[in-house]
Amino acid sequence: MDSARRQLYLRRLGLATWRLREDGDVNDIAPEPVSGSSEPLASSVQAAPDPVAESPVADLQAKVVVVQPAVHRVIPTDWGGLRAAVADCTACKLCETRRSTVFGVGSEHAPLMVIGEGPGQEEDARGEPFVGAAGRLLDQMLKTIGRSRTQASDAQAVFIANVVKCRPPGNRDPQVDEVEACRPYLDRQIELVQPKLIVALGRVAAQRLLATDAPLSRLRGKQHFYGANKIPVFVTYHPAYLLRSPGEKAKSWQDLKHIHRQLAELV
Repeated sequence: MDSARRQLYLRRLGLATWRLREDGDVNDIAPEPVSGSSEPLASSVQAAPDPVAESPVADLQAKVVVVQPAVHRVIPTDWGGLRAAVADCTACKLCETRRSTVFGVGSEHAPLMVIGEGPGQEEDARGEPFVGAAGRLLDQMLKTIGRSRTQASDAQAVFIANVVKCRPPGNRDPQVDEVEACRPYLDRQIELVQPKLIVALGRVAAQRLLATDAPLSRLRGKQHFYGANKIPVFVTYHPAYLLRSPGEKAKSWQDLKHIHRQLAELV
């Protein structure tokens, strides 16, 4: 690059001088403002003529993303406070498109906790997890092992939740940053419920819950553990998948029998 063109770029970026940085040299990290100029860097770049705006340097400036610092959140330790915190949460972009948050449903002292990936359209409308066709199938599955989200007896009850509390647009998979923003709520729910067994429904819930990228075929049917308390985790098919692939229901029935036996041993 010729000297005149380099100087033009430097002026547009608010730099008076430029030199190669040497190891350990930190004096050139902060740019020195151009004499007589009080405009911020962003204003200088925006005011550039078209030839400079189309230059590689200007293109690099356009791609800079401002990342907001993480805000420390205090997660309530009681059910009422936790519900209120979830209802008002704006920790990730899912809050911009949700109709309602989906906290969870069932007994707060259930020995069995069932965790899915995220709310769908019907769940978003009603504020309750698993209320569509997949939810009805889940209720039937739980009924076969004597469990119910409305069970009066805690010993036979279940608590149902998701790894994210807001619906991802278009029912897409929740993204990693969304899951991490919601994880403190799920961790607190698990801490309050103190389940004897967690059942993860489907690949996404299992991967996010267990912090792994292993496929469902490797996760299903094996013993996993969650958290410092080493709560047993069993992975099985998501009811929505079973509706699309009814031929897998026989395997799901085997999983349900395993869950029933394991609960009998743990409770």
